[in-house]
Amino acid sequence: MLKSNEVIIETENLGKTVPIADGDLSILSSVNLTITEGESIAIVGASGSGKSTLLGLLAGLDEPTKGRVALNGQELTALDEDGRAEVRNKWVGFVFQSFQLMPRLTALENVMLPLELRGDKGAEQTAVNLLKRVGLEHRLHHTPMQLSGGEQQRVALARAFVTEPAILFADEPTGNLDSKTGEQIIELLFELNQEKHTTLVLVTHDKSLAARCQRTLHIEAGQLT
Repeated sequence: MLKSNEVIIETENLGKTVPIADGDLSILSSVNLTITEGESIAIVGASGSGKSTLLGLLAGLDEPTKGRVALNGQELTALDEDGRAEVRNKWVGFVFQSFQLMPRLTALENVMLPLELRGDKGAEQTAVNLLKRVGLEHRLHHTPMQLSGGEQQRVALARAFVTEPAILFADEPTGNLDSKTGEQIIELLFELNQEKHTTLVLVTHDKSLAARCQRTLHIEAGQLT
């Protein structure tokens, strides 16, 4: 168990450059950041400012060009891809703008999947309970194609929280939803965050979502301002 106010995400001099035709393009530079357990953080900035790149580096989905990232004391930058995947499986949940549900699986099967992958015997009941929690008990056996955008994002939220992750990363979680549905998803996100004491790190253009977070980080031209 994590102690209250323990540092759960830490970066030091984090940077990312990518090669282009006439040299290197700097996407992020000199990012120093500390996030404590249970905190909610919004990352905001213009398109192309480096928000999603930072999220990918914090989650170990991408490797930095320089600097270091640690999740719950585990230095991601010292691990290979398999090692980073193991850390993600243990500590991390994700919600994306594009939902990223498995199209041939039902809502229930999508939510059960992370539990089944780690061999959890009570996967079905846990998934049913969480789908009820997000108001989808009547949609358990529907595939994503049979669900509205808001319902798909509820399934994605349930899937993200089903393993009770220490950290939830969300990239524009309301980006593909109308404002009313987006508000409902925001409410659910923060209710689940409070219940599970999950650390939330959100990339968003949504001002109402950013305002709900305890801290807002502004990125401009690849640097925290």
